[in-house]
Amino acid sequence: QKGSQRIQARAVLFPAAYRPKRSSTLPLNPVLQSSLEEVELLYEFLLAELEISPDLKISIKDEELASLRKASDFRAVCNDVIPKSIPDIRRLSANLSSRLGILKKEDFERTALTLAYTAYRTALSQGYQKDVWAQSLLSLFRALRHDLMRSSGPRASP
Repeated sequence: QKGSQRIQARAVLFPAAYRPKRSSTLPLNPVLQSSLEEVELLYEFLLAELEISPDLKISIKDEELASLRKASDFRAVCNDVIPKSIPDIRRLSANLSSRLGILKKEDFERTALTLAYTAYRTALSQGYQKDVWAQSLLSLFRALRHDLMRSSGPRASP
């Protein structure tokens, strides 16, 4: 059992980040936030009005923000890396709940973006679908909160 837990801890949470896309110039395993300035820019992207097309492609409506180089990376991560279907989001939530240790920066970032996407879909849904999306939203929130609690807790010495 301990061996399977170690393998689970190393499982890739976002396999699409490691799959090259022919149509994308995005590097493998892209990361949006490598500086405080980029964290603030990501926050601006999320606060800007986002548009989700019928084929689930995410874009930034603000032309000035959308023209930034980092906006292209944001669109690629949102459109090519994060899960968008309920089964894929549930799979991510299950992997997060059984994960040992704290998330890597890129995994935390992608989980937060998946949470934002799931919140958007929850708001647009009705009836049973709304309940399904809301449950996924809650699972992702719990996983992120758990990760934040672990990362801010006392550190064990090596």
